[in-house]
Amino acid sequence: MGVLFGTDGVRGVANRDLTPELAFKLGRAGAFCLAQDHPRPKILIGKDTRISGDMLESALTAGICSVGADVVRLGVIPTPGVAYLTRHLGAQAGVVISASHNPMEDNGIKFFGSNGFKLPDALEEEIENLIMSDAELPNPVGAEIGRAEDFSQAGRVYGAYLKKILGADLSGYKIVVDTAHGAAYSLAPNILRDLGAEVIPLFNNPNGTNINQGCGSTHPGKLMEAVKNYGADIGIAHDGDADRMLAVDEQGNLVDGDKIMVICALDFLRRGMLKENKIVVTVMSNLGLHQALKKAGIEVLETKVGDRYVLEKMLETGAILGGEQSGHIIFSEYNTTGDGIATALQLLKIMVETGKPLSKLAQQMVRLPQILMNVRVKEKTGWDTNPEIKSAIQQAENVLEGRGRVLVRTSGTEPLVRVMAEGPDEKELQEIVQGIVRVVEAELG
Repeated sequence: MGVLFGTDGVRGVANRDLTPELAFKLGRAGAFCLAQDHPRPKILIGKDTRISGDMLESALTAGICSVGADVVRLGVIPTPGVAYLTRHLGAQAGVVISASHNPMEDNGIKFFGSNGFKLPDALEEEIENLIMSDAELPNPVGAEIGRAEDFSQAGRVYGAYLKKILGADLSGYKIVVDTAHGAAYSLAPNILRDLGAEVIPLFNNPNGTNINQGCGSTHPGKLMEAVKNYGADIGIAHDGDADRMLAVDEQGNLVDGDKIMVICALDFLRRGMLKENKIVVTVMSNLGLHQALKKAGIEVLETKVGDRYVLEKMLETGAILGGEQSGHIIFSEYNTTGDGIATALQLLKIMVETGKPLSKLAQQMVRLPQILMNVRVKEKTGWDTNPEIKSAIQQAENVLEGRGRVLVRTSGTEPLVRVMAEGPDEKELQEIVQGIVRVVEAELG
């Protein structure tokens, strides 16, 4: 990764790391790289509900227009909505202003190409090099300067597409939806209502500072309680930009991305829809997923963490389903990125067509105990060459003796080292993870 771009665009604390000045430069360089072959290029901008979104949108818009490209502002819309509309409206690029599940203070900027896919590393490096080198870019004048306009129907157009391809009759279903005060705060509940469901929305009143605050897919506890209290059939949790989704069954149990992928893969297999008979997951996926799909004869391919790497492997192998335990799930026949609302509709469709409750469907995978702890560090580089940390990991692997696994990695978006262990004995795993965490804290904290 470069100086600016991480695993998911450019991120940082808004107005400190990700400043309007940087957003302006990203707009100029991004528009120049992605749209220079078009006489009057069009670039879409969508955002989540963070208070800093307006500031960064204005700076981005100015940068894009300054090199002669037109801007279409989509307003508050899920990330996958921008990916879809970039293709649907024939734009040369799409930009999302969001830091996904990160705290409110953070924000991010990521680009999609005209095909709706996140940019390859080489293209991000090209944009970054233009910014870092202070390269001279065109400054058109007069009628050649770009214009900006608003597209107020963006959410409606995207929602209509989802209902058309994945809609099922949800009459009689009671659904609790936690939108994390984020980009799907009105769209997700409205789509479900349009399909006939009784919808109970949670955390759907964004004020600019409450996104992801004790809610959403990273904090599903209140949703789990609400599903039981309301006697709902299912709970749905999105993150700030709604590119991920976790579920809660009718008994109040969390159904994570691994279980959702197993449910979808086995359903696709039964209906002869699982092209290439394979799915793509990351190294974080539970061993229980591997066991359930191997039993059904489905090949499981692994990548490093990050939905961009999942998608790359899907495109390379022809797999149509892939994703992450965290709820980033990609159905490549419907969209070019993880799509939380599409995932929810796909899961609901399976419930409707099989007539089975979510708890029954989720039983198709038995989850092995998995402990994950995050360690906040001053500097996350160099952890993998630190002799003390390497020794602690080796000792942990010796304890498990092939009965499980240890995985240590850094976050792509935050100053965190993630320590995970998986195996048959939860108490043993707790001790193993805590031992490694203590060493990481001592060395890097």
